[in-house]
Amino acid sequence: MSRKINEVAYANTIVKQGEMLAVVVNTAASTQFASVVSLVAKAQLEERSHFQKMVMQIGNFLILLTTVLISLIIIVALFRHESFLEIARFAMVLTVASIPVALPAVLSVTMAVGAVNLARKKAIVSKLTAIEELAGVDVFCSDKTGTLTENKMQVVRPIVLDNYKMTELFQVAALASQLENNDPIELPIFHYIDEHLPEIDLSVFRQTHFTPFDPVRKRTEAEIEHNNKHFTAIKGAAQILIDMSELPDDQIRNIDELVNQLASKGYRTLAVARKTGDAPLEIIGLIPMYDPPRADSKQVIADMRNYGVRIKMVTGDHVAIAKEVGRLMGLKGETIRSHQLTGSGSQELLALASAMATAIYEQLKGDVSKTEAQHFSDKVMSKVRELYDTQLLDREFIHTHESAIIEMIEDVDLFAEVIPEDKYRIVDTLQKGGHIVAMTGDDVNDAPALKKSDCGFAVSNATDAARAAADIILTAPGLSVINEAVQQARITFERMKSYAMFRIAETIRIILFMSLSIIIFDFYPVTAVMIIILALLNDIPIMAIAYDNTKIDKEPVRWDMREILTISCTLGLAGVASSFLLFYVLEQQQFSAAIIQAMIFVKLDVAGHSTIYVTRTGRRHFWQRPFPSIQLFLAAFSTRIIGTVIAVYGIFMEPIGWEYAMYIWLYATVWFVFNDFLKVWVYKLFLRS
Repeated sequence: MSRKINEVAYANTIVKQGEMLAVVVNTAASTQFASVVSLVAKAQLEERSHFQKMVMQIGNFLILLTTVLISLIIIVALFRHESFLEIARFAMVLTVASIPVALPAVLSVTMAVGAVNLARKKAIVSKLTAIEELAGVDVFCSDKTGTLTENKMQVVRPIVLDNYKMTELFQVAALASQLENNDPIELPIFHYIDEHLPEIDLSVFRQTHFTPFDPVRKRTEAEIEHNNKHFTAIKGAAQILIDMSELPDDQIRNIDELVNQLASKGYRTLAVARKTGDAPLEIIGLIPMYDPPRADSKQVIADMRNYGVRIKMVTGDHVAIAKEVGRLMGLKGETIRSHQLTGSGSQELLALASAMATAIYEQLKGDVSKTEAQHFSDKVMSKVRELYDTQLLDREFIHTHESAIIEMIEDVDLFAEVIPEDKYRIVDTLQKGGHIVAMTGDDVNDAPALKKSDCGFAVSNATDAARAAADIILTAPGLSVINEAVQQARITFERMKSYAMFRIAETIRIILFMSLSIIIFDFYPVTAVMIIILALLNDIPIMAIAYDNTKIDKEPVRWDMREILTISCTLGLAGVASSFLLFYVLEQQQFSAAIIQAMIFVKLDVAGHSTIYVTRTGRRHFWQRPFPSIQLFLAAFSTRIIGTVIAVYGIFMEPIGWEYAMYIWLYATVWFVFNDFLKVWVYKLFLRS
């Protein structure tokens, strides 16, 4: 937006261009910014990533299960008149061991390792949960300039209109610019003058006022003084300057045709004009510019498609430019303009009213120019907007046809002539359609869309405001690093998913077996000390899963609680069955209670850490690639050895010796293979989709 003299500028607004002398009229809570901050803070407090929701769901499930079973144990023990202190001590230890307090820590470490790997590939993660979100991204909205293209504008074959000269065209264009702004659109103009028109002397002109470009006005203006004469130098979008001029219809058609021809070649065209006093605006000529695509952009887009991610290009350029650049990138889907983002219903009604006003004026007046008729139509529409709130049309149309708008935006690959607010609307609409959306941006105006997206990327040349709003900051140009980020995110997701299933299965295996043993058989299968040891052996070394080898899914992945709970509960119940079978065999062999507890301890330890090899492979068998990493294998194997040694030599329990320990290992291994086949069968039978 722009501000004029005596207008209000809100605190914390980032000034991109221009200068002013300001007077502070409100501070602290009295400012408009205070209410904005409170809303942002509220939104951040209420914001929950898919990862956070999943952790809460798993935590609530296990806490509820543990609470119910512990309550049953306490009630049964009290009816049996057991010592209340012993009951409370055992219940407390079992509760601590069963509730997955380490779950967030292990998953956070896993994401942190993924963040380190991304940092090595020039992608800095500012929000850990963004890695998990990126794994599920199925729509990627990319800016064009500087992301898909090199952002190195080059002047291509300027066009001079009427009797103007090339020197006049570039002189006025340079006067409507500011070299010190280092604007990528303006720098090529000065470079062209240096290389081809060195005779132009800008020092004899004085720029008294400059209005910078903004996405709404789509032009720059400068008040110029020269030899006590004044004029306004203007450059900007051709359609904007045409509307400001009073050119005859045939000349307007010629300029429109030239602009469309240039746009069809991918050229971005600046129109240059001059206005002196009350005289009509003079359009001097056109300066086509070309921003070449990055050499790797087309391949990057193809690779992202292979991973199930649909790319949508979002640009403020002319629709013909968007189509041509999209064609070069392999994006050949539907293209729409910004005004169609609301479904175009209300806009089309207003456009129809404007066309009718123009036609009526031409019929009543007879031989009039198109420009004159258009001016009459503009006055009529301005009056209509005064008498009727046209925003009501937008609200009614969106409310009635929101699902149709979502479907339309899902089908579009190229969005042209958009302003920053449109980017936010695109992201919001896609999210309403159930998509997980990633967005790239580099400007202050991109910050809202970056914040709104599930995973916002600030590109290498982004402003501080865009970086602050983004989840991942790219330090290398282009999108190639994003493909690496997607792969790393899906690897990290698989690690987190396998650990989540392992943790749920182990909790069910221990708490359910313990509860049923106590309630049904009045037998404590392990002691409180054994539970503590099992908890330590389960959680501390298993953090090595953050370094495990995993497959890279070819489609976006999301947390599916149906899958996680089905597989986890199946493995957990299978573990309970195997524990009761072992308990029955040991009872029949008339082992002492202390020996039975020690053997069950070894079984829970050995079988427990074997479960991670079952959960890590998903729908595949444990012997299929990729094999476990050496870190995970050593961590899981060493904890089983430590648990076995503790039981063999009777540390905190009755010693069982190496012979019985080997029998337990053999028994656990047989059940490990059975569990793996059971898992694959459950996937095929219940989770085919």
